[in-house]
Amino acid sequence: MSTQPEIKQCILITGASAGFGKLVAEKLLAKGHTVYAAARRVEKMRDIEAKGAHILHMDVTDTESVKAGVDQMLAEQGRIDVLFNNAGYGSYGTIECIPLDEIQYQYDVNVFGLARLVQAVLPQMRKQRSGRIINTASVVGHVSTAVLGWYASTKFAVEGFSDALRMEVKQFGIDVVLIEPGAVKTEFDEVAFAKLDSLDHAEDYQPLVSAFRKFTGKLYSKSPGPESTANAVIKAIEAKSPKTRYATTMDSKLLPRVKRLFSDKLFDKIVLSQMK
Repeated sequence: MSTQPEIKQCILITGASAGFGKLVAEKLLAKGHTVYAAARRVEKMRDIEAKGAHILHMDVTDTESVKAGVDQMLAEQGRIDVLFNNAGYGSYGTIECIPLDEIQYQYDVNVFGLARLVQAVLPQMRKQRSGRIINTASVVGHVSTAVLGWYASTKFAVEGFSDALRMEVKQFGIDVVLIEPGAVKTEFDEVAFAKLDSLDHAEDYQPLVSAFRKFTGKLYSKSPGPESTANAVIKAIEAKSPKTRYATTMDSKLLPRVKRLFSDKLFDKIVLSQMK
């Protein structure tokens, strides 16, 4: 795949205080790109600020906060070449037992937060007749399981949103790319499991939730770090013609293919047996 690393770009990254966002910011800064790193936890970005990143305090659930950050970047740089829409979190639990306000907040961050950024940058990208929007999705945007339903549904939404957006903005020279990691060692699993552990699940669900917790905990303990996913994002940014999707871990490459081999009922049986 041909790349164009010699072209220095202006890149906005959300969720840049940890995980994929911070690592991608570090890699881009090392390559000489102009990076605007956005997150609520500004204090956790002082290290990348010291390396040259422009730090933005941004809450993706707040439209004015998003607009202020994008406006600042445009005022200082006059353009935005890439948006890496990375902010998001997992909230695990059964469909019945996660409170509605938590479900709504998860959608506000993972789906509507992403949409706020897209709507904020598109006018400038259309004006430029160029740009690249990279959205962090997940393997669970293709394969959902028990106890992952609400989180997976946000990633299914990101997949459908991105497919439509890609067709709408192609005419303006704007690319839309999906990054699809599986289980990866970052702060993500700690937050997701903390959410799960805080829930008061009905007694009927306790065996299933316990089995999920044990199975998924082992999965994360053996999972890779964020390097392969960060490298895929760099490829998506620098490629002359990026792929529409980058599955970045072995499970994210294999699970959707495996699911297509079986009927829904048989796949359900296999997954539940693995948990037990």
